[in-house]
Amino acid sequence: MPKLDVLNISGQKVSEIELNETIFGIEPNIPVMHEVVKNYLANQRQGTQSAKTRAEVRGGGKKPFRQKGTGNARQGTIRAPHYIGGGVAFAPKPRSYRYSLPKKMRRLALKSALSAKVRDNEVIVIDEFALSSPKTKEMLKVLDNLKVAGKKSLFVTCCKDDVLVRSASNIEGVQASFVGQINVYEILNHDYFVVTKSAIEKFEEVYA
Repeated sequence: MPKLDVLNISGQKVSEIELNETIFGIEPNIPVMHEVVKNYLANQRQGTQSAKTRAEVRGGGKKPFRQKGTGNARQGTIRAPHYIGGGVAFAPKPRSYRYSLPKKMRRLALKSALSAKVRDNEVIVIDEFALSSPKTKEMLKVLDNLKVAGKKSLFVTCCKDDVLVRSASNIEGVQASFVGQINVYEILNHDYFVVTKSAIEKFEEVYA
């Protein structure tokens, strides 16, 4: 089973933790992770784009010139797609891009993402996140202590931590989340996965 050091927010080692191999030690399934990330991004799309077809564009009711005798190709309307100001040939219309994937696939992708982070030494376990009040300055000190300053870092706690969320909100590249909200895209989109010991235990309780 993979083992990691447990640090405090000062960056000092306080203990060790043994990770569950079925969650943090599997062979990452790249195709499954790819499918789940595509699904996540598709579900984020608003789908509000819209353009007018030739039937919806204003004007063009009159035939621009007579059918024969001009030497030009016959035309029925100046609102056809090849005219400036004409309608769009295959106009996009508002629609939903949402689709769902099997639960087993989503769980496998999450385990693969976590295992990939452990394999690449991009997981930092802290004993607890204990800031008395939400302050960006204090959060920057924590990033320096953990040696992730200037890197894209995802902080994950067991439950929603408003102090952590507000402390990280003004720092570019730093995001705070919790076990019930985490997704594969966020894990892979950050350089470091900073997770509390209690969140690790919650992952193992839910996904083992």
